[in-house]
Amino acid sequence: MHATKTSGNHSLNSMTKTRTLPWISTIIFAALFVVILVMAYTGNLPAELQAIPNYDKPGHIILYSVAAYLGHRILQKRRIRFLRMLIPLWILIFGTFTVVEEVIQGFSPNRSLDALDLVCSGLGIALGYWLAERED
Repeated sequence: MHATKTSGNHSLNSMTKTRTLPWISTIIFAALFVVILVMAYTGNLPAELQAIPNYDKPGHIILYSVAAYLGHRILQKRRIRFLRMLIPLWILIFGTFTVVEEVIQGFSPNRSLDALDLVCSGLGIALGYWLAERED
């Protein structure tokens, strides 16, 4: 007779699923984020959204908080040392992207540079970072 070890395989499968799900979620969200950016830059956001005053402000908070949360978790809360401070790597990368992307909007015919959008994006990043830090 031949013995099988099910508990070891079960643990390995659980660990694999635990590591895979965040990556799948992040890839799906990143694709959604890119689609929304492309739609915004090409002027193809749904017209119904524009009927809602300041619809983009809560959108910035939600999208950027999810992106900050997922990115910070995927990078395992990695930090880098800068001027004697430990700075969360993903927050630095994504925060820089956010500022650059907002400035580029000023040159787009379908977008506009908006300081309040940048504030809402920053609030979203801070919220996502805070939520990711609370876990574990």
